[in-house]
Amino acid sequence: MSSRVIEASPSSRKGLAGIVGFPAQVNDVAARTVATGVFLTAVVTVATGQAWLAPLLAYGFVARTLSGPRFSLLGQLATRVVAPRLPAYAKTVPGPPKRFAQAIGASFTLAATGLWLAGDNVPALVLLGVLALPAFLEAALGYCVGCKVFALLMRAGVIPESTCAECADLWGKKAAARREAQDATSRSPAAS
Repeated sequence: MSSRVIEASPSSRKGLAGIVGFPAQVNDVAARTVATGVFLTAVVTVATGQAWLAPLLAYGFVARTLSGPRFSLLGQLATRVVAPRLPAYAKTVPGPPKRFAQAIGASFTLAATGLWLAGDNVPALVLLGVLALPAFLEAALGYCVGCKVFALLMRAGVIPESTCAECADLWGKKAAARREAQDATSRSPAAS
């Protein structure tokens, strides 16, 4: 009997790592487009009392938390169809706060799904109604509640600065100048 150690090849190590991952930079216009879809779906779900839609929202949030827009129908629609047709398409923001916000959405929608599966439709609908508010703020005003919580947790030392160096100065002058330079570069003809 051989005691050979079999190492994974570099291509097989990619496996899950090649599937799971979130972009370092996120197109803010696409994120706001996704938030619009989440808001509309949550409002329709609450208004009609159709709590069976909670698992669809949960899938989208979990998919976007794990892999960005790659496996999310709403994420694909936002990044490939809607956002490229909007005038402010090239605006980028750091990815980690957006991923954190997606994880919060996943928590709410997974809890709503669990409540629905347990037959507790009203609490499920209440959770989805609460979720609609931050989705509206992101969609209409570009105010990401999860991103603000992320920044507060960074300032408190709960989330280490190494998670997102740019986020340590997320709304400061340096970060704004960096984003403007990135946006200008992505809009220039040479970048196309």
